[in-house]
Amino acid sequence: MRSWIRASGMTEPTVSGPERVAAVLLPGAPQIARGGSPLAWVVLGVWLGMLLVVATRFGRLVEAMSGPWDSRLAVFTVVGSLAACVAWSWRSLAAPTGPAEGVSQWGLALRAFLKNRAALFGLGIIVGFYLLALITPVIAPHDPDVQFDLVRERLVSMSAKHPLGTDHLARDVLSRLLYGARISLTIGFVAVAISVSVGTLLGSIAGFFGGIVDTVIMRFVDMMISFPRLILLITIIALFDASIFLIIAILGLTLWPSTARLVRSEVLSLREREFIQAAEALGYPRARIIVRHLIPNALGPVIVAATLGIGNTIVLEAGLSFLGLGVQPPTASWGTMVADGRNELINAWWLATFPGLAIVFTVLAFNVVGDGLRDALDPRLRR
Repeated sequence: MRSWIRASGMTEPTVSGPERVAAVLLPGAPQIARGGSPLAWVVLGVWLGMLLVVATRFGRLVEAMSGPWDSRLAVFTVVGSLAACVAWSWRSLAAPTGPAEGVSQWGLALRAFLKNRAALFGLGIIVGFYLLALITPVIAPHDPDVQFDLVRERLVSMSAKHPLGTDHLARDVLSRLLYGARISLTIGFVAVAISVSVGTLLGSIAGFFGGIVDTVIMRFVDMMISFPRLILLITIIALFDASIFLIIAILGLTLWPSTARLVRSEVLSLREREFIQAAEALGYPRARIIVRHLIPNALGPVIVAATLGIGNTIVLEAGLSFLGLGVQPPTASWGTMVADGRNELINAWWLATFPGLAIVFTVLAFNVVGDGLRDALDPRLRR
């Protein structure tokens, strides 16, 4: 290993004993002391946050290990996050440094992204929200559906018992905000995953085969885009009983046309490159050329579009829930919480303010990360 490092022109860093100890006890601190990547601040924040959870919710963590699957997932998330922080800090200290010769384009893009402080700040917000959603069963102060005394605890402002107050049914707003994050973030991620998968597959097929296949697929894409999306969503949800799975399926199967057009344009350019012509000359099956050569080389714009699409999907789901066509009560989501607080903006401003701020910061973070990925993946914009 060391001979390969010397042959590649890189240098193996000198790691002192205190740095190795700090990498285990306080991951990210040695990198910060060296003036390294801002990603170290994200790692340090995750480490301190998880230690705080262990210190304040140790009893609930022990009980969660024998509880339902989401409680066990919360324990696994806490333990896995602590282990991942230590592993990253230890590996980062021992990573060789030196010139960028021999580094792949993905490696160069990763280096450029890690130098973007705004994108890393947005990434930290996203990681924080998803970790909070995963460990919600062990940190939420109350059950989100439990109603306290309607006479004395209805629309109560922030207090020690209810840090973010209560709603019109005397339910704890903080607990509902945390459980609502699980719904909103899951819908955004899974729906975009479905749309990106479908759009990438159809767009690559249309761009590679061309002819009648391209015409049929793209005319279907044009037809899907021509429908007013919101009206289509409202119509489908009105015909069936609204559920989380239905909302995810509808959003995922109506957001793919833009991805398909993006991938098709990339494939039309890639299929004329020498490496694709060489694969065809060697007699590789078309399915292998599409899956192993075309799609990986067209993933850059798709990743950026997916990152931006998650934020847009969260806003769209919140809009549907606000209209009463999304997640149905008593299940909490950020959109339903904003809808519940729209009539109490003067007397109980906290009902709509906190879920609204959560939506704003989440969408803003995804947009910032998307911009950072665009700059990192485009060689013309990479610095």
